[in-house]
Amino acid sequence: MITRDRIVQTFLDLVGIDSPSGEEDAIAGELEHRLRALGLQAVQDAAGNVLARLEGAGAPVLLSAHMDTVEPGRGIKPRWDGPDIIRSDGTTILGADNKAGCAVILEVLQSLIEDGGPHRTVEVAVSRGEEVGLVGAANMDYSRITARVAIVIDSGGPPSSIQGQAPYHYVYDIEVHGRSAHAGLEPEKGIPAVTIAAEIVAGLPQGRLDDETTGNVGIIRGGLVRNAVPDYCLVQGEFRSMVEEKAETLARSARRHIETVQARHPGARIEASIRMAYPGYRLEPGDPAADLLYPVLRSLGFEPNPHPVGGGTDGNVFRGHGIAAVVIGRGGYNQHTKDEYLVVPEMLDCARVVEAAVRTLPA
Repeated sequence: MITRDRIVQTFLDLVGIDSPSGEEDAIAGELEHRLRALGLQAVQDAAGNVLARLEGAGAPVLLSAHMDTVEPGRGIKPRWDGPDIIRSDGTTILGADNKAGCAVILEVLQSLIEDGGPHRTVEVAVSRGEEVGLVGAANMDYSRITARVAIVIDSGGPPSSIQGQAPYHYVYDIEVHGRSAHAGLEPEKGIPAVTIAAEIVAGLPQGRLDDETTGNVGIIRGGLVRNAVPDYCLVQGEFRSMVEEKAETLARSARRHIETVQARHPGARIEASIRMAYPGYRLEPGDPAADLLYPVLRSLGFEPNPHPVGGGTDGNVFRGHGIAAVVIGRGGYNQHTKDEYLVVPEMLDCARVVEAAVRTLPA
């Protein structure tokens, strides 16, 4: 059975291992060790994601979380705030995003093994680099994953809080190559890359464009000294929309705008990459993930609460690989802040829901 003391201790143990994005080796090794200790086949793929498998009956289900955390996330010192809430000491994040998801998976597996009884084959994928662009999921070894349905334990709130819609996400990298010159002696010989980049930026989508669509220029980097015409400038940004056609329209419009700017400055060279980072999705009636999870939630007294979110998760990437994924809450709040906290009973509820889903065998 799901055990409160054990899952809490697992969570605290994992929080004690620093794992900012890009520095996940220690936590990956710990997760692999724990999974093998439970008797699972566990490996790290070429991207460093931890993958494992517990044999069972019926169609497999994938359980997923991510192991990396945002900054400030080093030397986390969790503390209790009453009997049911865990916070950091206020100098760092807590890391419930997503050590709570990892703890849920480990607890569910241990409960399945201890209690016995029938259950689906369980595949596990704990990714790296989720917080810096879903890097681990994008580079995961999908030849090791056979499940066509996934439960991604990586949302705030109780397990009934479900990411029912997530956006299509495009990113862009625009490099402007001009020509340097002394800004005081012979500026006319230069081709100012920063000025040309500013023309590009002025025509890119920014802010909230409508209820479903946003755009942002996140990075502008160019020039070396104040008295030289800059010969290089980099612009990086993104746009997102819940509607695929809107995202595609923004991509086409951005490309045309960049071509127009290039035509105005034939002496410059503009290199632009605009690409989909991950696809969006909407949970519709009949979706395999919803069909698995919703009856389980209701049987345990929860009413599913699907709602749109503006960010992406590994679930977006999984759906791009043909895996119907549903993203559920694991009791965390105020993630990515020093005010982050975990509601322990909700983490327990999440584990009970996930275990019940895994024990639901196909008819």
